[in-house]
Amino acid sequence: MRTPSVTRKPTPKHHPKKAAVFAQQRNPPPPATKLSISDESLSSRGFTLHRTIDNLDLNHLNTVFVAVRFPRRDTGKIRVALEHTDALLWVEYEKTKRPVAFARATGDGVFNAIIWDVVVDPSFQGIGLGKAVMERLITALLEKGITNIVSYSEPRVLGFYRPMGFVADPDGIRGMVYSRKQKRKE
Repeated sequence: MRTPSVTRKPTPKHHPKKAAVFAQQRNPPPPATKLSISDESLSSRGFTLHRTIDNLDLNHLNTVFVAVRFPRRDTGKIRVALEHTDALLWVEYEKTKRPVAFARATGDGVFNAIIWDVVVDPSFQGIGLGKAVMERLITALLEKGITNIVSYSEPRVLGFYRPMGFVADPDGIRGMVYSRKQKRKE
């Protein structure tokens, strides 16, 4: 028996400024993926990679969040969130001893992970730090056997994720976000 074809409405190209878009990684690279920027190259340029929150100044991290148009966050809540994070990476600029790039992932530790808070200080954008952090975070998740990796991001930055194997709306799956701003019909 043939299934009737379904005509889908075209997806509008305009997204609200604060829209959340889920991008799922398809055909993830094997854990031994070659990095676009080596640790040695980062170090020679004055950057240090960190994989724990040790020595991470949360006030400075918050400054980077605000610089990329994230809302200012309570540093106590940031600390709690980071303590419940499965994997994270941040890049410190040696001259200032401040974080300039950051990303983290949460999940069930077995099957699924969501990447959050990918930020690069605007003064350091365009030199590969975001890609360096993402490649290493994805590799860390793949090495744990986690292959369903989703990135939570705004539509304006989807082009950054596509070259790393992420696609929006795979297989017609649509993510949903709970919103407290629900309109009541009375």
